[in-house]
Amino acid sequence: MESTTNETLQLQQLSFEHFQQEVLQDYRIACLSREASLLGRKEVLTGKAKFGIFGDGKEVPQLAMAKFFQPGDFYSGYYRDQTFAFATGVASIKEFFAQLYADPDTAHDPHSAGRQMNSHFASEFVDANGNVLDLVNRKNLTSGMAPTAAQMPRSVGLALASKLFRHSDVLKQFTQLSNKGNEVCFATIGDASTSEGHFWETMNAAAVQQIPLAVFVWDDGYGISVPKKYQTTKGSISEALKGFQKKDGTTGIEIYKVKAWDYAGMCEVFEAGIEKIRATHTPALFHVEEVTQPQGHSTSGSHERYKTADRLQWEREWDCIKKMKEWIIENNLADEEQLSTIERETKEFVRNEKNEAWKEFELPVKEQVTEVVAALQQAAALSHNREEVEQVINELNKLREPNRRDVMSALYKGISVAGVSSAANELYKKLQKENEALFSSHLYHEGAASAMKVPEVKAEYAADASLLNGYEILNRYFDQLFSNNPKAVAFGEDLGFIGDVNQGFAGLQTKHGENRIFDTGIRELTIMGQGIGLAMRGLRPIAEIQYLDYLVYGLQPLTDDVATLQYRTAGRQSAPLIVRSRGHRLEGIWHSGSPMGMIINSLRGMYVCVPRNMVQAAGMYNTLLQSNEPGLVIECLNGYRLKEKMPSNLSSFTVPMGVPEVVRQGTDITIVSYGSILRIIDDAAQQLERFGISCEIIDVQTLLPFDVDHVILESLKKTNRIAFIDEDVPGGAAAYMFNKVMEEQGGYKYLDVAPRTITGKAHRPSYGSDGDYFSKPNVEEIMTVLQEMMRE
Repeated sequence: MESTTNETLQLQQLSFEHFQQEVLQDYRIACLSREASLLGRKEVLTGKAKFGIFGDGKEVPQLAMAKFFQPGDFYSGYYRDQTFAFATGVASIKEFFAQLYADPDTAHDPHSAGRQMNSHFASEFVDANGNVLDLVNRKNLTSGMAPTAAQMPRSVGLALASKLFRHSDVLKQFTQLSNKGNEVCFATIGDASTSEGHFWETMNAAAVQQIPLAVFVWDDGYGISVPKKYQTTKGSISEALKGFQKKDGTTGIEIYKVKAWDYAGMCEVFEAGIEKIRATHTPALFHVEEVTQPQGHSTSGSHERYKTADRLQWEREWDCIKKMKEWIIENNLADEEQLSTIERETKEFVRNEKNEAWKEFELPVKEQVTEVVAALQQAAALSHNREEVEQVINELNKLREPNRRDVMSALYKGISVAGVSSAANELYKKLQKENEALFSSHLYHEGAASAMKVPEVKAEYAADASLLNGYEILNRYFDQLFSNNPKAVAFGEDLGFIGDVNQGFAGLQTKHGENRIFDTGIRELTIMGQGIGLAMRGLRPIAEIQYLDYLVYGLQPLTDDVATLQYRTAGRQSAPLIVRSRGHRLEGIWHSGSPMGMIINSLRGMYVCVPRNMVQAAGMYNTLLQSNEPGLVIECLNGYRLKEKMPSNLSSFTVPMGVPEVVRQGTDITIVSYGSILRIIDDAAQQLERFGISCEIIDVQTLLPFDVDHVILESLKKTNRIAFIDEDVPGGAAAYMFNKVMEEQGGYKYLDVAPRTITGKAHRPSYGSDGDYFSKPNVEEIMTVLQEMMRE
């Protein structure tokens, strides 16, 4: 009996010691994070860093949250969550400072290669060749973004993926992507940002779909200087969301309220809440109140300007670390001296890590300075302007903390002043190339999974190939795709049950299942976000925007998240989402859109495909699906009932990205276009042929990328005349094509007459047949312009 009692006491002691060590380790991380915030602010104010926005005041709630973040889980948060990144082990203090200094070396800032502001962390999802890594046995942090609430839409997809992995039989084989759908998405957001529509659309989508999403709201009472009484109904997001509270037999969310300074209370609530989310896939909101901001919003101003003296005093009294320290002492987990030792050690550690990060940032720049000085000294010796070159050298040497910009500027100035060719000229070219790699790489995938590296496979046709409607071609294509690719999922408004408004998916939900082909609400923003999150988790989503005009509702997550993702993570994350839409011309202001200028200038980093028919669209889907890159495919809205031949290799042929196709041979004039209007151009070309005018028509096929092999230039060399035609507004995509061919390809050298652009009108297209005729290029207008060109 005595032996059993002793064993029980020993186990209790071990359990207590383990608990004590865990609490003290959390306190250590809280102190590390606070010191990083304090020193980070100083680095900005002294000029070493450009801007700082820190997570001080949120340390303890983030520690409590991190305790229940398991391998396989996903995080979608924002720039206040440094403590969470430290606690999960995904980021280090030195990496935090490297990012603050904008160090472009991925060995120092692996999260963004210095391209993002501080506290924008990103774990690795793909390797250099674009292969998705084992996401189950690592803690996954999706790359942060600065726009408020921008992290919310993708959290829908990150959580939805767990639901699909749990319930879709064809996905259960991918054990490196999910552990039976047990993963939770942790999303964080500042209280003021819950005023954004992104938040509300996300919460509604999560509640309707019942997906494992845990949303943590850090409520410090302000949105910069604006108090929450002006931000939120009832001054409380949890109160405002009470109608979302789940009840028996309904969809909805669970709602929890905790205090940011209550370490033990938060641990208890978070543990039970996350466990329920993981088990039941019921989403939840954790409203974390009474958060403080010891240093205010950011380094751009002081919170003393808008907070009262009483409020500032309250924040000092209820600081979460101060309260955690008091709780530790009250519960005899450590005494004042032990905690003071931890505080002292963390201060020293953070200071050393900061200094080391700065040294690593400075070293390559100082080496460049030495190299440039030597090259300019050599140039000075050969120059008649030796003294001026030496002055440039002296100015560069005087800089205490030079950056690469200073180096390049001094080198250029020295070369210009010297006026002689020397090693400095070659050094300038070399450094330009190095800086291009440091600051402008990875807009698109640069490894084996690039869409540009997918080999072309031409469509093949049997002698007795069927002639089908365009929508039937797509329907058979999608059927084959979902039969062959278990990772494929498709969703959108009216896409599931009725098979989309143009019947491309007709009957396919019944055949392939509701977990693979399904409807959504009218919520373009989170349809895009849903696709982003699913793609990040290793699936191949096709997210539909019913009409191209409505893409603007979902444009923000595409331009800020998808298009920048590979760039802002230097290739360590990707979201190979395919956005399917339809546009160009049909009827009226909002069903005839072709806002291609807006699209191509917003989505650099995505592929933009503009197929002229549904067979070409299928080939483009094949190309994108063989890559690990995101793309937008815009089908012709008025082409679904036009007859096309069915290829015998429908599921395997590919259309190369950035390679135009000459669809009509000619000798007198080159016409460059895409999409629906090609049929109108062909009609005009046939009529012009009767007048002895031979038109060569080129379908660009993709706008991003554009004519990488200069096919259009070769045509222009033959015809010496060129017109760019599309349905966008003046100065839109036609102007973009003009710039590409005339300036980048040097097409101006081969012109006999002035080039032309023929576009839609500046206003939206008017309704009806006449509205279409007078709003967009028509046969007669095209013929008139081309005949004028021939007369010049």
